[in-house]
Amino acid sequence: MEIVFVVAIAENGVIGAAGAIPWRLKADMQRFKALTVGKPVIMGRKTFESLRRPLPGRTNIVVTRDAAYRAAGAVVATSAEDAGAVARGDALRRSAAEIAVIGGAEIYRQWIDRADRLEITEVHARPEGDAHFEIDRARWEEISRLRHPAGPDDSADFSYVTYRRRPRH
Repeated sequence: MEIVFVVAIAENGVIGAAGAIPWRLKADMQRFKALTVGKPVIMGRKTFESLRRPLPGRTNIVVTRDAAYRAAGAVVATSAEDAGAVARGDALRRSAAEIAVIGGAEIYRQWIDRADRLEITEVHARPEGDAHFEIDRARWEEISRLRHPAGPDDSADFSYVTYRRRPRH
């Protein structure tokens, strides 16, 4: 079962600003849905709260240190290990071959050593932000790239880039 990160990253490594995404890419929202629907999705509490509702068609797994936290429409886990166990069970029940990790920055840090593939939207902009993600090119090999000009509902040009983990030595 593959662990797949789905993340949009600006050219300066920014993935978020003040709890929000600092760009608008309608086409990327459609790709995000296509990459995650029918799969368990793992996210942090702040990411879940920024969505304002559970993502439909997916098992929403929210990781938080707060054991008393409740999230309507989501499963709450207090550790990466617990979230992984819930996600694996859900993926098996759904016959899903992947678990999607969708942020934010702290969750990506916790899961990076378990990730098999990165599905990145490179946003060709340099916004200010307080959440970042950097790809260690020594650990990840780019296997595909498709550049798109900004459409009428997009605030920047963007590229879809897929990375696979390089073999571990």
